[in-house]
Amino acid sequence: MKIYKLLSLLFITIITLSSCSNSADEDIQDNATGNLQLKFENGFNNLGDIVLNQTTQTSVNGQKHQFSTLKYIISNISLIDENGAEFKYNYNNPDKGAFIINQEEAKGGIVYVNLTEIPKGNYKKIKLGLGVGPTAYLIGQGGQGLFWEKAKQEGMAWSWAAGYIFTKLEGKYGTSSPDTEFMNHCGNMGDTTANGTADLYREVVLDLPTTARVHKDITPSVHILADFNQYLSGNKALTLDTNNNMAMGSSQQLVDVSNNLINMFKVDHVHND
Repeated sequence: MKIYKLLSLLFITIITLSSCSNSADEDIQDNATGNLQLKFENGFNNLGDIVLNQTTQTSVNGQKHQFSTLKYIISNISLIDENGAEFKYNYNNPDKGAFIINQEEAKGGIVYVNLTEIPKGNYKKIKLGLGVGPTAYLIGQGGQGLFWEKAKQEGMAWSWAAGYIFTKLEGKYGTSSPDTEFMNHCGNMGDTTANGTADLYREVVLDLPTTARVHKDITPSVHILADFNQYLSGNKALTLDTNNNMAMGSSQQLVDVSNNLINMFKVDHVHND
């Protein structure tokens, strides 16, 4: 009888320890990080896939324009969950958290950005920075060497003292047809406080129409439309002419362009696959 009781106690102990171990393993797996994909589709009036040197848009002021170059920097991405908690993805760390959206690299009209090691959660909003924030810039060139080199290679930077090009728009414009060249390069002219120049970095918070459910087995894909009709036909209607068609840096024209473009983003849909 004593042997039977001892064996019973031993069996119960083994089962209990095994159960606790399995529960701990499940908790660890349940809290594992996941991934999330952003899909940027650049278009006009929510019609996607701008074809460089081909797709033509008419502004509210009657000007026709098309792009030969369309690039912009996205950084300081944040995900906001159902409880309002915010996860900042490599915030103010351009080497890991800044991306160049280049229409020339679009596949099927989409430019992909893959985010890794996202905490498990149900996310309801996303925050995006257009450009590189002043805090990141003031970390210095050594703190963002990888992204700085990439930006220079892709023509998204001037000298370090001048800073990054946040948005690079080039192409042609005209009244009856696009026949006059333009270049608008919106950028942060180094240390804006020291230089007394405008800071063109902008941020926007977007609602997700469907919750993005990040899990170790689920990688949500967030489809973001960028409506470049906002360029000349946004909150402030703009007209290109000889005074502003070759604007670079942070002139008033580019302040207006930046204020228009930050409103171009909209989340069209979310896939939880």
